[in-house]
Amino acid sequence: MPPSGIREFFDLVQEMDDVISLGVGEPDFPTPWKICDAAIQGLRHGITSYTSNAGLLELREAIAEDLYARYGVEYDPANEIVITAGVSEGMDVAMRAVLNTGDEVVVPQPCYVSYVPCVELAGGRAIALETREDDAFRLQPAALDEVITDRTRALLMGYPNNPTGAVMSRDDLLPIAEVADRHDLLVISDEIYAHLTYDGSHTCFASLPGMKARTLLLNGFSKAYAMTGWRLGYACGPPELIEGLVRVHGYTALCGSVIAQLGALEALRSCEPEMRQMVQQYDERRRVFVKGLNDIGLRCFEPKGAFYAFPSVQETGLTSREFSRRLLFEEKVAVVPGPAFGPCGEGFVRCTYATAMDQLQEALARLSNFVQRLGT
Repeated sequence: MPPSGIREFFDLVQEMDDVISLGVGEPDFPTPWKICDAAIQGLRHGITSYTSNAGLLELREAIAEDLYARYGVEYDPANEIVITAGVSEGMDVAMRAVLNTGDEVVVPQPCYVSYVPCVELAGGRAIALETREDDAFRLQPAALDEVITDRTRALLMGYPNNPTGAVMSRDDLLPIAEVADRHDLLVISDEIYAHLTYDGSHTCFASLPGMKARTLLLNGFSKAYAMTGWRLGYACGPPELIEGLVRVHGYTALCGSVIAQLGALEALRSCEPEMRQMVQQYDERRRVFVKGLNDIGLRCFEPKGAFYAFPSVQETGLTSREFSRRLLFEEKVAVVPGPAFGPCGEGFVRCTYATAMDQLQEALARLSNFVQRLGT
């Protein structure tokens, strides 16, 4: 199992000065103060103990209300929601709760770096399914149908997508739902970037007809509310599935941090305006940065969600890794090679535009210098 391709370049950046990092997908905004204050008040009142394994009921109730208001999906806070230590832990416990040794999980790629390792650590077999720039990196139902076998247990997908920024509309997802239903698949839907969409609203997979009963919905607070270091997420699904997750979760993380849970509760109650302001700024940066990449000559698919651009570097004649290393050492701009997100990411690099506009513009200037020197 290789080390994370993201962390490799992150570690290099820590050893260098004057680097503009477009590598780690983390909001550059501070956590809204109301969230911090709610956590501080909890500390002042001595709320520092364990919660139930499933998390604070009050927070689960707020999550259920939020999901119903946004997507019309009803979850019972008592037995259909569990609070996790970020979506990453939710993904890990989900795989261990669901998979038997040798079970197959279809994983559309490019995808987040932890998907395949989480499947393999649980004894499963990840079946990579390439998505293509020509299809706007959307999962195609016919391609999904072709790779399903009698060992296929689940489909694991994340939209809005990291690293490409691709989204799938309701019309895109309905044929995927039909394939999942026909083959009796569990769909594990990582929707951590659900609030970060720019051309239309997000479609929650569990909101599709008949899909709530076969969907494990993963989401959290890191991206939308700038709470990455708080490490808090949640999983929603049928009671028998959540019971399995809670059992594994209880033996690993025990429960999510109570202080983080208090902050998340405040985020849901009062921080929609702050979240919307952050999304608006991401959108402005997205437009400037993607246009700049295309003007330089690095062809870039227009991302519709998350906060990543996935430009092609094929015309430079360099591999993704060569491009990334030379860019870092020659121009001090850090990006992530596309193959970190699956073999089909070769020929691309991932850049995050979750950084200040002046830094993005300077990064574009350095990228332009680098590309011009290459003579492409």
